[in-house]
Amino acid sequence: MNESGISRVTHFVLLGFPGPWKTQVILFSVILLVYTLTLTGNVAIIFAVRWNHQLHTPMYLLLANFSFLEIWYVTCTVPNMLVNFLSKTKTISFSGCFTQFYFFFSLGTTECFFLCTMAYDRYLAICRPLHYPSIMTGQLCGLLVSLCWLIGFLAHPIPIFFISRLPFCGPNIIDHFLCDVDPLLALTCAPTSVVAHIFHSLSSLFIILTVLYILGSYTLVLRAVLQVPSSAGRQKAFSTCGSHLVVVSLFYGTIMVMYVSHTSGNSFALQKIITLIYSVVTPVLNPFIYSLRNKDMKHALHHVFCGMKATKAHE
Repeated sequence: MNESGISRVTHFVLLGFPGPWKTQVILFSVILLVYTLTLTGNVAIIFAVRWNHQLHTPMYLLLANFSFLEIWYVTCTVPNMLVNFLSKTKTISFSGCFTQFYFFFSLGTTECFFLCTMAYDRYLAICRPLHYPSIMTGQLCGLLVSLCWLIGFLAHPIPIFFISRLPFCGPNIIDHFLCDVDPLLALTCAPTSVVAHIFHSLSSLFIILTVLYILGSYTLVLRAVLQVPSSAGRQKAFSTCGSHLVVVSLFYGTIMVMYVSHTSGNSFALQKIITLIYSVVTPVLNPFIYSLRNKDMKHALHHVFCGMKATKAHE
């Protein structure tokens, strides 16, 4: 009981995607397959970069760290989603909900800054190729990676703490498959305008600043590429940057709809679909996007999977 004698919520119910049991089993199977492919693809990229010394360059080291981030990004939400598909109660504790909320937004913010860092790396490689080795050293690469993680995990704890201190008096049903900010704020029994405004402003600021930086970087890259005299050189540069731009478009296109534009008027079903795209679909596509157009990565991944098959055959 709180000070006013009102019963407080101790757990939430995540509705997820309601439907008959058969539908829940189908959704469970599909999401489990996607989750398995996400883990397999991103772990394969990490091992490929780790084992192939030719890939020990800033570009691929950033990609390996990005894959490591993607693994945790899907793991903070998907396992609980899978359990809820087969559960009758679909409950999550109050502390568990806000822990998921914190990690989901922290990892998402970290991804924004990782995409910025990867754009900076491509800018240096294409626009300043002669200075690239002296600027993008292993030390700077490690520093940038550390800053991405640090900013991502220090950006949200204070506003999320204040949201968790709001009175949740019931109902406790969240019409979503994860603990997101708008469904949570809709359940509070106190005015939330200030807290909601601060959280949304902070999220929008990170998204807008990072996407503007990425667009600015690639504007300079595009201008430099168009000045390359040979068509082979232009094709190689476009191939190098194309995969990154596809990932940026998929990720930012959906999160800007959710957290920058006004989504309160949209149905919860639409919000769930949009969230599913950037939190589940995009991470499974990233390994394919980064490897299919990159000969060095395809060659390294071939050795990873062939080595795994050889190990199993030997056993």
